[in-house]
Amino acid sequence: MFEYFTDRAKRSIVAAQDEALSLGHDFMGTEHLLLGLVGITDSNAGAVLADQGVEADRAREVTVRLLDAAGVPATGGQAARDALSSLGIDVAEIQRRADDNFGPGAFQFPRPAYTPHAKKALEQTISEARELGQERFGTEHMLLALLAVGPSDTEVAATDVLNALDVDLSAVHTAIHARIADA
Repeated sequence: MFEYFTDRAKRSIVAAQDEALSLGHDFMGTEHLLLGLVGITDSNAGAVLADQGVEADRAREVTVRLLDAAGVPATGGQAARDALSSLGIDVAEIQRRADDNFGPGAFQFPRPAYTPHAKKALEQTISEARELGQERFGTEHMLLALLAVGPSDTEVAATDVLNALDVDLSAVHTAIHARIADA
């Protein structure tokens, strides 16, 4: 599926994974996908979010606050590390060796798994692109998908972050469609 994503969309997904890891989360939700989009400023989604006043540091701060309020711990994958340690596998040593051989940060463990809501948003990305008659999936389609899947009953969602930042979701939707029409 990811082979149909544009380079900027792929970069935003990698940025989302990096955001999840840097926040100590062993999962990747729509809130992380949003942070990834905010971080790719040379994209349609990044530009629209910037125009709406969404700044990466503030979005990250709000995301952490909402997750903390929801009781979502930042464990840094400690459960997975503990499980491997019980088998005699030293993840820290593996990480050190990978850093020595391939450069700092080459090995990240555990890679965050997508939440059900994030999976739904990625599936919706495809639908958004196809509804617009496009074969490749860009950041603009990802942002439309985050708006379309909306809030979650069980997870903090990208729309929760945007609402907490006082972003007008309908204005984001309109601005993305205007950018697509101008392309």
